[in-house]
Amino acid sequence: MIKLDRRLFLNFDWTLLILVLVISGIGLLNIYSAGFSVSDTRQTPFYIKQLQWILIGMAGMAMAFFIDYRFLNRHAYILYGISIILLLVVFVAGYATRGSQRWIVIGGFTLQPSELVKLTVILALAKYFDHRQPIREHRLTELFIPLLIVLIPFLLILKQPDLGTGLILLIVFFSMVFYVGLDWKLVWVGAAGAGILIPISWHFLKDYQRERILTFFSPDRDPLGSGYHIIQSMIAVGSGGVFGKGFLKGSQTQLKFLPEQQTDFVFSVFAEEWGFLGCIVLLTMFLFLILWGLKIMFHSKDYLGALIALGITMLIFWEVFINIGMVLGILPVVGIPLPFLSYGGSSMVVLMTAIGLLMNISVRRFILQSS
Repeated sequence: MIKLDRRLFLNFDWTLLILVLVISGIGLLNIYSAGFSVSDTRQTPFYIKQLQWILIGMAGMAMAFFIDYRFLNRHAYILYGISIILLLVVFVAGYATRGSQRWIVIGGFTLQPSELVKLTVILALAKYFDHRQPIREHRLTELFIPLLIVLIPFLLILKQPDLGTGLILLIVFFSMVFYVGLDWKLVWVGAAGAGILIPISWHFLKDYQRERILTFFSPDRDPLGSGYHIIQSMIAVGSGGVFGKGFLKGSQTQLKFLPEQQTDFVFSVFAEEWGFLGCIVLLTMFLFLILWGLKIMFHSKDYLGALIALGITMLIFWEVFINIGMVLGILPVVGIPLPFLSYGGSSMVVLMTAIGLLMNISVRRFILQSS
């Protein structure tokens, strides 16, 4: 399972590690600022907890790095099954906050199983498609099993309810399907089906989910209610200007006008304090991280490694894209965290573990090449 090889250290991907740690460090400072208030000198413990999660995440990163990803592949379905069981446990022993039942407590730690499922679904899909590698144009019948792999957790997560995480699973699934090959007739059939189902699905949405969609098109329809989040977010981003107001000097943040500023709207905090130039630097780092993940995918020496690397990279890309899109008001608010910046233990640990897998794939191409 774990076999130490000096080539693991000789070819270690320092670029990926440093990039992730720098982004996480920026996130830590940002969370410190989000918890700081000029009207309350007592510091909230969010940044301390986030630091703890980063350290735990780095332990998960180390484990994912040293365990050969091909070994994990052999147990991908078992890991997937465990994550599904944890999703079921949420409905029995989980606790709810703000109308959503998403968390369980294991050994004194709070776990959000839906975050873990993001990674286990990628591993399960990679295992399935790796076994069917010669197929380059998957038909509907050949996509039944992978679609089932995604739909089971999607429906369970939707019931929590957590529409954002469920959508991420579907988007990552389609990203991987386009890579492995797809019969383009399915694309047109799927587009037509979506056109029919979208208006029908409106009747199955919960009231708050409908309200979010309506607010997306017209935030001013309820400025003190459902539209409050996005209006305050856009005010914070716009008030940052070119150079920003400075660290701990964002008025929207420090006066607590900005809701969910440690989690969903953490980018608004950053934009207000560091301005347009700071946002360009941060987005450039995210872009480099995503391109580096794609580089690892293209340089992987086996199809399995390429699939896992693609899934992880697309997970990061879509979470960054959707989070910033909803903060800027160009996408509906669906509760997607900003990778490595948003406060949250489960998200941080899972993402750090995923980065460990990317490092694993990156370095083992040298070992596979010479073995």
